[in-house]
Amino acid sequence: MARIAGVDIPTQKRVVISLQYIYGIGSSTAVEVLKNANVSEDVRVKDLNEDQLAAIRSEIAKIVTEGDLRRESTLNIKRLMEIGSYRGMRHRKGLPVRGQNTRNNARTRKGKPKAIAGKKQVGK
Repeated sequence: MARIAGVDIPTQKRVVISLQYIYGIGSSTAVEVLKNANVSEDVRVKDLNEDQLAAIRSEIAKIVTEGDLRRESTLNIKRLMEIGSYRGMRHRKGLPVRGQNTRNNARTRKGKPKAIAGKKQVGK
């Protein structure tokens, strides 16, 4: 397996797909990295030579990825919570942050439904 930015990327897949296994690199960024490194998108990772891998590594080093990006986003959320912004309060309460409806859905953020005393379940 080829190791780029601390991540073992799959060797059987095309390079443009394999780069997306790195946190912080999506499809458009992967295409841009390969264009700047002068590597074809269609070549498989196992067929890359060391010069091409080095070029890809140097291009990815210019981008904030993996641990640094995770740390940065965590600090951004902590900052929002500390200043008491609306988004920070939603993060703190574990509710949807971007204006979604919470009356019927939002189970991913809210967790399992909690029983409320005196409220009957209608429809069962």
